[in-house]
Amino acid sequence: MSLRAFGGGAAQACARLGRVGSGGCAISLLALVMAFAALPATAWSNARDVATTRAYLTADYALVRTVSSNLARSESALQGLLAHVRSACPQAAAGSPQTPESTQLSNELIGTMVLTGGDVDRRAVRSYVTKVAGLRWSDQGVNRAIQAHVRDLRTLLSLQTPDICADVKSWATSGFKALPARTVSFARVFIEGWVRAGNQPSGLAASEDSAERVLAHRAEQTEWHITDFESEAVETWGKIMDALLLWP
Repeated sequence: MSLRAFGGGAAQACARLGRVGSGGCAISLLALVMAFAALPATAWSNARDVATTRAYLTADYALVRTVSSNLARSESALQGLLAHVRSACPQAAAGSPQTPESTQLSNELIGTMVLTGGDVDRRAVRSYVTKVAGLRWSDQGVNRAIQAHVRDLRTLLSLQTPDICADVKSWATSGFKALPARTVSFARVFIEGWVRAGNQPSGLAASEDSAERVLAHRAEQTEWHITDFESEAVETWGKIMDALLLWP
């Protein structure tokens, strides 16, 4: 309701009471208008934040639930990558030194694994980004955290999965002196934008009611499955590095 409509309604009430023009009615009306103008701003802001948080947590939970349900397929994809390296480029880095270049290739391998294992989640990630990119809170810290997460996910979605065998072989051909330009570019962009599914900034809790807290808890519990999977994937990374004879 607008202030004009509210004021008109109150004036009509005064008229019905036969108090139009009386100081008491004028003062009462002024007090009501001032209260209406001053108090709801915070209430509206809080209500908007709660609604925004509900929309965000719904999208966040949908994403982590999809990623969690796809973990078996992601693991299969990583095992396929390991098998590919073992057959297509075994010991491709034999005799290589441990240098900043080998570290960049290790980072490229991590990125290759993230993109390979996460390929089944791309549609869900795009949906999440679409749903939350336009959300805004009164807390600027929450806004920055959410927008940074969206920006990093967009970066990951934009990357093409490298050919780790070709890039390690290229480095070996140069006498381990020069990396392919694509490796340098990919490793830098990937490491800067590498984030995981699931993101609940600390300030988000301030705009959660009981329903949102339940949803946030469910998302956090689901994220633990993803964390366990990522920890186990470190073993696969080590096997691929061993297959390549590459030092991190």
